[in-house]
Amino acid sequence: MQPRYRSSLFGLACLLVFAASADGAVPLSDREKSGTVGRSTESIGWFAFDPKPDPFEESPIDLRFLNEKFAGEHGRVAVKDGHFVHSANGRPVRFWAVNGPSREGGDPAALRQTARLLAKYGVNLVRRHGAVFDKDGETNPNATKRAIAIVEAMKSEGIYTHLSIYFPLWFTPRADHPWLAGYDGKTHPFAALLFNPKFQEKYREWWKAILTTPSETTGQPLIEEPALFGVEIQNEDSFFFWTFDAKNIPDAQLRILEKMFGDWLVKKHGSLDAAFATWKGQPVKRDVPAEGRVAFRPLWNIFNERSARDQDTAAFLFEVQTKFYQDTVAFLRKLGFKGLITPSNWSTASPEVFGPLEKLSYTTGDFIDRHGYFECNHKGDNAAWSIRNGHTYSDRSALRFDASDPTKPRQFVHPVMDPHYDRKPSMISETTFCRPNRFRSEAPLYFAAYGALQDSDGIVHFAFDSSRWAVKPGFWMQQWTLMTPAMMGQFPATALIYRRGLIAAGQVLAEVKLNKTDLLRLKGTPLPQDAALDELRLKDVPQGTEVKPGQRIDPLIHYAGRVDVSFVEDSAPASDGRGTGSPRPLDGRGVKGEGATKATDLAPFVNHAQKTVTSSTGELKLDYGQGVLTLNAARAQGVSGALKLAGLTDLKDLSVASDLELGHIIAVALDDLPLATSTRILLQVMSEEQETGHRTEPVSPTVKRIVNIGTDPWQVKELKGAVRFKRADAAQLKATALDFNGYPTGPAGTAQEIKLQPTTMYYLLAR
Repeated sequence: MQPRYRSSLFGLACLLVFAASADGAVPLSDREKSGTVGRSTESIGWFAFDPKPDPFEESPIDLRFLNEKFAGEHGRVAVKDGHFVHSANGRPVRFWAVNGPSREGGDPAALRQTARLLAKYGVNLVRRHGAVFDKDGETNPNATKRAIAIVEAMKSEGIYTHLSIYFPLWFTPRADHPWLAGYDGKTHPFAALLFNPKFQEKYREWWKAILTTPSETTGQPLIEEPALFGVEIQNEDSFFFWTFDAKNIPDAQLRILEKMFGDWLVKKHGSLDAAFATWKGQPVKRDVPAEGRVAFRPLWNIFNERSARDQDTAAFLFEVQTKFYQDTVAFLRKLGFKGLITPSNWSTASPEVFGPLEKLSYTTGDFIDRHGYFECNHKGDNAAWSIRNGHTYSDRSALRFDASDPTKPRQFVHPVMDPHYDRKPSMISETTFCRPNRFRSEAPLYFAAYGALQDSDGIVHFAFDSSRWAVKPGFWMQQWTLMTPAMMGQFPATALIYRRGLIAAGQVLAEVKLNKTDLLRLKGTPLPQDAALDELRLKDVPQGTEVKPGQRIDPLIHYAGRVDVSFVEDSAPASDGRGTGSPRPLDGRGVKGEGATKATDLAPFVNHAQKTVTSSTGELKLDYGQGVLTLNAARAQGVSGALKLAGLTDLKDLSVASDLELGHIIAVALDDLPLATSTRILLQVMSEEQETGHRTEPVSPTVKRIVNIGTDPWQVKELKGAVRFKRADAAQLKATALDFNGYPTGPAGTAQEIKLQPTTMYYLLAR
């Protein structure tokens, strides 16, 4: 049975239609107007998170200073030495970003206020993800105007914009469609853009309209705007995902591609008869050699059986997909676009076999993008895009590597795992911990710490669907809401950690060289991204530095340091990778005919018996047996996860103790000095969140059923514990409690001992 299409985007159209608008169209509730704060009358031990409207005054949690005066102040964003940089000064830049804003066009003042909010919480890029065409696939001028308005509003707050304009689920061609024959008004055009020339011609009209239409405000088109960071060719579609199937592609479209395959085979083998002779059988029902058409075996057969026919099929599909990306890049450059271009971001039906081919096709662009969601066994009607009464789910901790099915062993896979390909920057343009899941509050610090360790270049959180701190219930809620206390509420410290590199990048612990010829022979990779390796399969992981054919590199390598992947021809010399800390090579030579892998012994960092992983920098330690992450860097220290189970956590410059079953307590220097000498420190505290009135009932020991999805406002579990700084002048460092918007409410002791207040999420420590 084929896995369902990724849930993240099934509901995006619904999200855009029904989500509360960032333009202020939804009125404030009485509680929002009054800013009521206090203990919930419905949940003992929880408090209502219900901030007043933010006046954007001076605040210790305001990170606007991290951004440029305006996006593009230091030139366009470019690529240098495998990272994003400002082109005018060459300085590296990381993007802590969001998908949004939604329904973004009506009120320019509200859009500017949204930009100010995002800048305050450390955001320096938005991914504007939405169609620029109407239901018939014709250019939509209003969508172009909205995109221009977003770029201009975000620019004023130092926030760049990344454009994503096409996703197959946004388009259902009608039965008599003039340039997409064979559809029925119910089917999405999966894969068609990759090979249909009429579709490609129309698609280029979309780009020409959005990039060359002059702004009504400035008269300048986006193609000239340095605040436009980049563009994405297509979202979540590929020849190598399950949607490439005869059941999803109408006969009229398949005939085009089958004829292309037949022509390709004639060119390679001399004739179709010669091709079939080489394959020694394996006929497919849709093969029509008399018409020059050759059909496609199912993807499952291709990556499992890997026959001669399968290898030819994979090579053909790879070439067509790659050529589409190459041609589109060439078109955009000829049009005059100077920003960055990325082909796509999708996973495949086989991370081991198809995954590296997908990534290889992306090397035609300027950086490598991907998507990944941490899901929670969520099931029920329309569970792909909504949360409703009667749905079931399981709480799932990333810090423990809980499997998506809680009855299974630990599963060592997570979207934060980020190998870098071909010395290109790496971005994850959609990611989150999906709701409902009590462990969702792990997400911001998890992404910030391990994103920094792996030197990731952009983390784009999904989805900023409103500028209001609102649950936004009806009879359903969407599962990716970002504007919550556990998510956006933790951005001040986590954005600072990631963007300023308060956690250092790790050593390169493995260099994987993938031979292109071998990949087309479907030999796969020892480092399959998105592949779930569980505890029962760790026997496949080599214990030393040698990685033999068929083995897997330990996936916990991503929690210790960095991994570089490069694509090589049949013979290529070894290289040092992206940065410092290059590992010891297995041999000093390239290996003809197969990719060579250099690896470092992970024994000093990974202890499977004790269930711990320590970063190669020594700044991060994950105890995945208990579900506890400690940060112990010069400018960022704290602990995340099962705090009560962890007991007293003793760090370089402070200690933390809390009885919270789930909590996150982190101190970061605001003045870029070590915590030992800093004169301005932000202490950030979070537990877990839920909706007011949220109720569940047990289905099994690991599965819950939702009885009531709840309503506004958000509830946060009361905070408790103590933080003590060790520095000699701790008593002179005064602690001030801050409200939900980051404004002072009163004294809270000194750094010598801060007893956490039940409803205080932020503290400023200063002289």
